[in-house]
Amino acid sequence: MSLIVFKLILPPLLILAASLAGRRWGDAIGGWLVGLPLTSGPVAAFLAVQYGPDFAATATNGSLVGTAAQACFSLGYALLAPLGWGLALVGGAAAYAGSGFLVQMLPLPLWGYFALALVTLTASAHLIPRREAVRSTIAAPWWDLPARMAVATTLVLTLTAAAAFVGAKTAGVLASFPVFGAILAIFAHQMRGTAMATQVLRGMVLALYGFATFFFVLGLLLVPLGILPAFIAATASTLLVQTGALKLIRRGAVPRAA
Repeated sequence: MSLIVFKLILPPLLILAASLAGRRWGDAIGGWLVGLPLTSGPVAAFLAVQYGPDFAATATNGSLVGTAAQACFSLGYALLAPLGWGLALVGGAAAYAGSGFLVQMLPLPLWGYFALALVTLTASAHLIPRREAVRSTIAAPWWDLPARMAVATTLVLTLTAAAAFVGAKTAGVLASFPVFGAILAIFAHQMRGTAMATQVLRGMVLALYGFATFFFVLGLLLVPLGILPAFIAATASTLLVQTGALKLIRRGAVPRAA
């Protein structure tokens, strides 16, 4: 099976599974799921296959920069959420772009970007406002899942094609933009209010600890071990971290019935 077929099949299937699970167990859990490297992980794998382990290992630096920027996006959106989803999205995107640009300029090694990502995530998790959410049963529109799957596929195809032109590190930063976190937050914001959107963002920030771990381990092991062992080790490390994050979300993000 050719690489292009994998690009067309794997990302939308991953997003479909995560979206359905989020609908089953709630928006906070949905935020946790979209915090996983569901699109950036496949992008990293395709970069490794197309351009080699060295290129993909360099891109993990950009993914860790993107992790810190995602934390800033979540905080920016959450702080502006009472003003409406439009302004919140613009503020969050501006926070992502600004922080990503500044952090990318720092001449840090892999572990330095990892440490900075963890510090930024911790700060954002504490600064995102805690708002009481009310449980809602409003159904998603019919086009929601197809749109998410289409965006995922387009993102993977575009980034892997553009990587050779923008460079490995920048490709990692671009691949980390929280497209699905933003979609989920906006939908929760419109249908269920500011508090639920905030819960989505908090869940995503807690999930990003696993995201950061994935790319840190991947960056360490891609060159010495090769593509498949590195991805297996990175995935296993992420699942261990995500287990702890899921416990925190379930303990602190359960909405009360109206």
